[in-house]
Amino acid sequence: MKNALLATLIEEYSAVEAFASILALETRALTALSPLETLPPIVEKKTELIGALANLESARDAQLAEMGLPSGWPGMELAAAADTRLAEQWALLQQAAERARRTNTSNGELIRVRMDYNQRALTALQVAVPQKANFYGPDGRIPARASV
Repeated sequence: MKNALLATLIEEYSAVEAFASILALETRALTALSPLETLPPIVEKKTELIGALANLESARDAQLAEMGLPSGWPGMELAAAADTRLAEQWALLQQAAERARRTNTSNGELIRVRMDYNQRALTALQVAVPQKANFYGPDGRIPARASV
């Protein structure tokens, strides 16, 4: 059973590294002038990898249960304490997950800054274009004046 758990940890590590690579692509896209062309496939791949990681975590928890250990972090800590191969792979997985977490947090901040900038630009445009009675609307028509 330890070999199956080790294989799952190795596969999980590979998936986290793939996720980190996609996050690096996302960082480049978010810092580009126009990210709209590159972001959709990145988001699609991220979603796919998140699903794969969830499945691997479930498999790991099931393997821990078969070994009579609790699921999640506590079970992995106990399993790692009893086997150096598991301990080494668990440590690699934790390091990779922390790197991915930091990059994901940074990307979230980049998104927040971009959204804030866009909101300020929209506000500035709304102030710069006063509503005049004869000014045409987005449909190309001059709005009817309200009767007073």
